[in-house]
Amino acid sequence: MKKTGILLPIFSLPNKYGIGTLGKNAYKFIDFLSDSKQDLWQILPTNPTSYGDSPYQSFSTFAQNPYFIDLEMLVEDKLLTNKDLKESNLFNNSSYIDYGNIFYNKMKLLKKAYLKSSLFEKQFNYNKKNTFWVKDYAMFMVLKEYHNNVSWDNWDDLYKYRNDKALKEFYKSHKDEVEAYMFMQFLYNRQWKQLLKYAHSKNIKIVGDMPIYVAYDSVDVWMNPELFMLDQWLKPTVVAGVPPDYFSETGQLWGNPIYNYEIMKKDNYSWWSKRIGEALKLLDYVRIDHFRGFSAFYTIPYGMKDAKVGTWVKGPGMDLFARINENFNNPNIIAENLGLLDDDVNKLIEDTTYPGMKILEFEMYSMDNIKSLRKINPNNILYPGTHDNNTFVGWYNENASKDEKENINKELGYTGKNNLTNCLIKYCYQSNFDYVIILMQDILGLDSSARINMPGSSEGNWRFMFKESNFNKKTSDKLASYKEKYVK
Repeated sequence: MKKTGILLPIFSLPNKYGIGTLGKNAYKFIDFLSDSKQDLWQILPTNPTSYGDSPYQSFSTFAQNPYFIDLEMLVEDKLLTNKDLKESNLFNNSSYIDYGNIFYNKMKLLKKAYLKSSLFEKQFNYNKKNTFWVKDYAMFMVLKEYHNNVSWDNWDDLYKYRNDKALKEFYKSHKDEVEAYMFMQFLYNRQWKQLLKYAHSKNIKIVGDMPIYVAYDSVDVWMNPELFMLDQWLKPTVVAGVPPDYFSETGQLWGNPIYNYEIMKKDNYSWWSKRIGEALKLLDYVRIDHFRGFSAFYTIPYGMKDAKVGTWVKGPGMDLFARINENFNNPNIIAENLGLLDDDVNKLIEDTTYPGMKILEFEMYSMDNIKSLRKINPNNILYPGTHDNNTFVGWYNENASKDEKENINKELGYTGKNNLTNCLIKYCYQSNFDYVIILMQDILGLDSSARINMPGSSEGNWRFMFKESNFNKKTSDKLASYKEKYVK
């Protein structure tokens, strides 16, 4: 039977302390999903964010974002007090996240919680199970603080090139600081596992999101420079991005380092196996962003100002995913197959058997495309739009061409007198797709002020937060009735 769900990032959950967390409002949202007869909750990447606050640029692909640790739950654990929370300067009644405030004030509280901890034995067991990454991540974060948060390639050479003696001495002199970062990972994991258990008790599965690339300023590159295309000074020779497309006339210059797949292949892509294996421990489904990059990826010479000039290079293809499917018994992976596609990409997705994606906003420019949606392989996910799109209402009112509006009106049965959002939900639920996931903003019919991200723009993204009143009985009853009536 068709599975339906809602896309809502954790950071967008309501929270009076400035950013969505794994606390009570996450549980309330799971209740909302259950009452709405939904099957899936899709989130964005949950790794620690770096400069720019994008969840697709992280300091670590294995660590989780300490910003999402719920403070009120730490009060219940007697690691913080209500007074700590009141004096934290974190209270925020706005609909937008102040990341600067979170960076300075929430991290102070989490470090304070470490000093009060009575959970050291449980933390020790967690650290022991995660020895291959957690201490390295914690060392990296403390070394960043020690170097005024500059990128690791600007650190003192002893640390930049990972001199073993220097790192051991640094750990001895900064042990508490390193242990505090390890403790935050333990706290996140503890809260997440409780939340995941609750979701499963309500028959809700979590769909996570994995960026294809890692950030250059990350522990992943610092610890494994041989796995990336770097020069002798550990600078990238080429970086990732996409050529000009629907989102941007100059393309998207992501700046991530490119994998050295020749080296990765020599040990059967063990780094990728570890990465996907760790994600599958925390998630029911893993959506891999920019999946076309495994067929062929776009490389831009390091130092370019935009992505207009670049070269397509053949990727590892099925050679990698044969290993992944074998190691994890055909895991629940979703292939984000958007952008410039060709026969090789389509063949790769067919061979992996992973579901792909279709975005309604991208298909409405021609009736031929719309007709093809009706005949598509059901093993796909239909989205009106994703985190990178304008909200559906915002797109219809501000961006859609006259032809696109006419196609929307005809296909969705929208007359201008009925409700566009209701027409959209009904249409998606009646589609031929095995999966339908709708952005929470589109469930509520919000305009472009609720947009999550605008590709190509470096400011004002990843900040929108909902209000508790958004998750009300009227909306859940409507979704439940539509699910029962239109999903076959």
